[in-house]
Amino acid sequence: MTTSTTLRRVSRIHRRRFLTSSRRSTNAPVDIHPEVEDALAHSKPVVALESTIITHGMPYPTSLDMAQSVESIVRSTGSVPATIAIIGGRVKIGLELRELERLARRTANPMKISRRDISAAIVSGRDGGTTCSSTLIFAALAGIRVFATGGLGGVHRGGETSMDVSADLHELARCPVGLVSAGVKSILDIGRTLEYLETLGVPVVSYGESKDFPAFYTRQSGHQAPWNVTDPAQAAGILYTHWQLGMTNGALFAVPIPEKYEAAGASIQRTVELAVRESEELGISKSGKEVTPWLLNRVKELTKGGSLDSNVALIQNTALVGGKIAVEFVKLAQEGKQDLKRLYLGIKQQPALSSCMDQVTERLSHLDRNVEAIQQNKASIVVVGCAAVDITSKVEQGSVVSSKTTHPGILSLTLGGVGRNIAEAAHRILSGFKEHSNSTLLLAPVGEDIFGKLIVDLTRSTGMRTDGLRSVPGMRSAVCNLFLDAQGGLQNGVADMDLPQLWQGTDVIPILQHHQPQFLVLDGNLSTEMMTAFVKEVAKSDIQIFFEPTSVAKSTRIFPAIAANFGHSLDSVISYASPNLLELRHMYEEARNTFDLMSHDHWWKVVNGFALEPKFRIALDHLAKKAVSEENTNLGDLAFLVDKGVIQMAINLLPFFQHLVIKCGELGVVIVMRLKNADASAWLSKQNDPQGRHVIAYSQASVSTIVVQHFPPLHSSPSASENTTGVGDSLVGALLAMLVQKPNAFLDPATLKSVVDVSQEAAIMTLQSSHAVSPLLSSLSVGLIPGKTSLPPA
Repeated sequence: MTTSTTLRRVSRIHRRRFLTSSRRSTNAPVDIHPEVEDALAHSKPVVALESTIITHGMPYPTSLDMAQSVESIVRSTGSVPATIAIIGGRVKIGLELRELERLARRTANPMKISRRDISAAIVSGRDGGTTCSSTLIFAALAGIRVFATGGLGGVHRGGETSMDVSADLHELARCPVGLVSAGVKSILDIGRTLEYLETLGVPVVSYGESKDFPAFYTRQSGHQAPWNVTDPAQAAGILYTHWQLGMTNGALFAVPIPEKYEAAGASIQRTVELAVRESEELGISKSGKEVTPWLLNRVKELTKGGSLDSNVALIQNTALVGGKIAVEFVKLAQEGKQDLKRLYLGIKQQPALSSCMDQVTERLSHLDRNVEAIQQNKASIVVVGCAAVDITSKVEQGSVVSSKTTHPGILSLTLGGVGRNIAEAAHRILSGFKEHSNSTLLLAPVGEDIFGKLIVDLTRSTGMRTDGLRSVPGMRSAVCNLFLDAQGGLQNGVADMDLPQLWQGTDVIPILQHHQPQFLVLDGNLSTEMMTAFVKEVAKSDIQIFFEPTSVAKSTRIFPAIAANFGHSLDSVISYASPNLLELRHMYEEARNTFDLMSHDHWWKVVNGFALEPKFRIALDHLAKKAVSEENTNLGDLAFLVDKGVIQMAINLLPFFQHLVIKCGELGVVIVMRLKNADASAWLSKQNDPQGRHVIAYSQASVSTIVVQHFPPLHSSPSASENTTGVGDSLVGALLAMLVQKPNAFLDPATLKSVVDVSQEAAIMTLQSSHAVSPLLSSLSVGLIPGKTSLPPA
């Protein structure tokens, strides 16, 4: 890593620390969405989006559909959307879907927030849609370089006498943000607006082959911009030069509406003129900030909704361009080669400053060495498995799904793969602990193709280690194309997942020998040969193996490894496994029949050593009568644990797996485990307690204590879901992260409950997220670290 790269990283860290510390020191009511904060911290492109258009510019549900589509378009460019608003008196930089809905439905009567309204709205606990001016302020505060919107405010018609000038122009002059818009709203005096921008020193740049300045609904206003650019890289170059020179003003990039709407634009513009005249005749033109919403609504009425389609189209277009500019800006910032001395040429004439800069440069060189050393840090968790690209298609709410046709909906591209998901979940939670911030290592193959490069780049952008990603010549990267229903449930898809199974992984064992991690996690996508080799190697060490079955079909790939190492000791071959109910049944049946593991003399010896006396079976019957959840009686009782043989199957698998973490979906989590009697004292002090949802089998004559514990679903578990594909992986990753912090958690009932609660919370966050692993998992470490305050559930 070069000194200039480290300098930029230090600059980002300082910016984050300044923003974070200033918020904390003043208790400023600003919440940056974890995904946005993570993206900014790791130089991932971010695009700010305003919210007044949601609260005042468009009717519901068009406003919500527009907001979601714009965020999706920004994501399609590789940028992260950050819709900005005020919710309940707190500034939100990046919104959740429920917050977008709250603004769009206008349930809390949101205000239109300009600079003058910010403090009063916060103090009164109001909701508010941010205008261009306030969005610019908050974007600059967060360090966001690009802001995409519909139309910029400006000088109102008659402004030369009324002095009615939008605050947008002044904020553009003092916020170092590139504003991408469809020009200036056509209801304004465009000529005087351009003159005013010139006075303020704001660069005005037309985006296209000509300098024609657009006018919102039409591609030409009759005015010329002083400059034009023809692609995102040129626009980003202007912003990057501003950054290099330390300039504090923004720049306006005027993007004309798509050509297909040009014909309608002329007609709409005539309607605009009519609406303006009406506003003057009715005296509405003198009503301040209410003028613009009235005019836009009147234009919509006169055009019978035709202007609304154009309005949505131009906003989507600016979002697309804004996303591309943000991507190019990040490229320039990452590729810049100038060092600190060359950037500030006058420094050599100032000896004191020059000496200071020599010390800074030396310090940065030292940081370079530290950053490079991070990749060599020994890992506590090594995950070996699949890293993939997930292309997700989710149909629109209310769509009737049928075959051989397309469906309206949203497409997204994110990283996936079971092993990668587990590693990200563990990384996000452990990143809050200084001693474990880089202790998760993902070992996964990627192809020499565009998807492989994408996996490496996006993994790096999350702050995860990439030294474990292995490029395999001549192979395709793992790609999974998922088709989801409107509730986020998986309907069908195509999985090109050969690479993890074909991967030889010849360098994995030396890596394990170097790191000696606490946990080795095996993803069921691996070949049986690889898992057998790894289990044989780890059997010689204190490394605990955690097996994630991945799917019903792949859940038995671990059995040849178990068979090859079974009988060497009374201990289970695998320390942990995390099947769901379907995988558990398949693993039990295959172990008993196809692999014939349960006819092994050693299996009989271990199982006969369990103290499964009649009182244990009676206690299970009492547990089965317990409600799944005291707070949601619709979920029924725990009879399925006995009636469907869940506990019986799990106990039969304990000679192979010491701890079974059974994922039961909305029915919670069941853990079935065997402990050495000497380690079970905390459990034995409680004895059987069906009311406490645990049953224990213990006898002094045996060597093992069997514990069955049910953990009900958290009360915050949602009825609807955004995405279900990475929920189980998030639970496993969170569980691993907690076990790194609390290695003996399974030995103590209270500690185990706290660990499983955090794991279920992680699963819920992902269930409500459009990502394979929710970025909000990073917030779970807050509250686990002494001295920090726990966050409320998402």
